[in-house]
Amino acid sequence: MSFVSVSAAVLAFCAHSASGWVIGTQQTETHPKITWQRCTGTGGTSCSNVNGEIVIDANWRWLHSTGGYTNCYSGNEWNKTACPNNAACTKNCAIEGSDYRGTYGISTSGNSLSLKFITKGQYSTNIGSRTYLMKDTNNYEMFQLIGNEFTFDVDLSQLPCGLNGALYFVSMPQKGQGTPGAKYGTGYCDAQCARDLKYIDGQANAEGWTASSSDPNAGIGKKGACCAEMDVWEANSMATALTPHSCQPEGYSVCVDDNCGGTYSLDRYAGTCDANGCDFNPFRVGVTDFYGKGKTVDTSKKMTVVTQFLGSGNKLTELKRFYVQNGKVFANPEPTVPGMKGNSITQQWCDTQKEVFQEEIYPFNKFGGMDSMGKGMALGMVLVMSLWDDHYANMLWLDGNYPVDADPAKPGVARGACEAGSGVPADVEASSPNAQVVFSNIKFGPIGSTFAQPK
Repeated sequence: MSFVSVSAAVLAFCAHSASGWVIGTQQTETHPKITWQRCTGTGGTSCSNVNGEIVIDANWRWLHSTGGYTNCYSGNEWNKTACPNNAACTKNCAIEGSDYRGTYGISTSGNSLSLKFITKGQYSTNIGSRTYLMKDTNNYEMFQLIGNEFTFDVDLSQLPCGLNGALYFVSMPQKGQGTPGAKYGTGYCDAQCARDLKYIDGQANAEGWTASSSDPNAGIGKKGACCAEMDVWEANSMATALTPHSCQPEGYSVCVDDNCGGTYSLDRYAGTCDANGCDFNPFRVGVTDFYGKGKTVDTSKKMTVVTQFLGSGNKLTELKRFYVQNGKVFANPEPTVPGMKGNSITQQWCDTQKEVFQEEIYPFNKFGGMDSMGKGMALGMVLVMSLWDDHYANMLWLDGNYPVDADPAKPGVARGACEAGSGVPADVEASSPNAQVVFSNIKFGPIGSTFAQPK
C-alpha cells in the first residue's frame, strides 16, 4: 500500500551530509509525541503507558538543492539538473524537517493520532499522509506480533467511498536508511514493491522516473522496495479488510523495473511479493449487514479493533479479529458465501478462498503463505498509519465490485456497496477535503491482555 503526496515548498539555505544523503537545516524535525500501552495479564486491566513519537514518511518531505531554494522534485517530476542520475541526486538534494500540523494535517493528543485528508498550507496543498510509530527519535518501534494481540480505537466516520484510513505493519529496517534514517521517515517497503518512493535503499530513485498520468504529485522509478506486509486495517466507513501479504525474501529487498510486480508494474505478478493478499472482508464473504453506518459494527461511531496473531516463534497459525462497540464484543462474522467456513484467517482458510473465489493466480501461497508471513513478522515489524486515495483502482478493490468488469454475482467480486463510479481521486478530493481518520488508545500484549475477550 503505497502512495505519494505533495511536498511542502519551504525555503532552506543550509544543509549537512554525513554519507551522501543530505539533511537540510531550515525546518527542525520535531516528532509529535504519542502514548500507547503495553499490557500483561488478562482483560486489559494491566497496561502501562509507553512514550512514543510519530514521523511522516520521507516521500512527503520537501527536497531542495543543498546550496539554495531550488526544488529537487516538483509536482511529479525530478529536477534533471540536480538529478541527472541517482548518485548525483542523492548528493545534490537535501531532505527537510516537517511542519506536521500546518503542512500535513497530522496532530497528536495524548494517545490519539489525527490524519487529515487535505491540508492547505502556506506553500502547497497536501493530500494524505503515511506515518510511523517511533521508539525514540532515531528508531522505529519494532513489534513482535506472533503470540500477541494488537488493539486500537478508530473513528473513520468521515471516510467515504474511495478513501482508506489504514493501520498496518511492514518488515522495514528499524533505523530506516541513509544519514536521515528513521528520524526522517526513510526505509519504507511493502508487498506492492513500492516504486513510487523517491529514495530507495539510501539512494534517490530518480533514474527512469515516469510521472503519473493521473496523479499530479506522483510517479514511479526504476527501483522498488519489497517486504512482507500485514494489513491489519484497510478501511473506510463502507468496508474493511484484514489482509496478510507474503514475500520471499520476507525482509527489505530492492527490485528493478517491471520485475517488481505489484500495483506499479505492467505485470502485477512478476515480483517476489503477494500483491493481492489473503483478505477477510465481511462484505466479500457475504455478510453485507455486519460493517457500515448503522450496521452491527456501526462506522458512524468510534470502535475498538482487536487483532490476534496466534502462533509461536516464527510460526503464524491464525489471525483472529474482534470489534468492541457500546460495551459489546463482536467477532468477525461467519461467511455466508457457499463453501467458505470459519471467521479467522488460517492457511486452510486462504486455500479455500482461492477455490471458492476461483482465483487463477493466488500469489499469497506462491510466496509461502502463512509460513512466510510468520517469518516476516519474526523479523520485527514497523507500525504504519496512513490516509490515502487511490489513483490506480479508485479503492474499489476494498469497497466496491472488483474487478470492475466482473459479474458481481460471482463469489469474491462484491467487496462493498460503493458504486462503480465512486472513488475517483479528483472527485473525493473535491467532495471530502475535510475528511480525517483518528487512531487512538493503542494497546499491545499477549493474547487476551488488551481487552475482555468473551469466554
